[in-house]
Amino acid sequence: MASLSENPEALYGDVIMEHYRSPRHRARLERPDAETEEFNPFCGDRANLQLKLDGPAGSPPLIVGVSAFAEGCSIIQASASLLADGVHGRTVDEAADLSQLFRDLMQGKPLPPVALAELGELEALEVVRQYPVRIKCALLPWVALEEGLRRLR
Repeated sequence: MASLSENPEALYGDVIMEHYRSPRHRARLERPDAETEEFNPFCGDRANLQLKLDGPAGSPPLIVGVSAFAEGCSIIQASASLLADGVHGRTVDEAADLSQLFRDLMQGKPLPPVALAELGELEALEVVRQYPVRIKCALLPWVALEEGLRRLR
């Protein structure tokens, strides 16, 4: 039987490994409306997030640009990529709601089917809860998002 270090798919699954190997939204944005960076001094993980807003007058602006760059383990990189996919095209309030749903998922709170549907592929990160020391890895990009959203309000 292969160990987890030899076969990370056994732990993380296809969605996480796909976003780790081919992360989305890593290119830096020109003139972002918000930029934040979070760092975990214990493991060296780092997450940098940029957000760009736009939209029709009279409507809440949408997140039309996201740059989510993470350095560190496969979990933080996949989480940042999935975060960027998840918030792109949402309003600031919708992105904040998604962030709270993701935190609830990571904390093991029961979520109704409609909430799980809202999470989409982010639900793949639920497996990380089995390894409590890795939860911070999954949450670090979301901490950066929450700070960025706070700055936009």
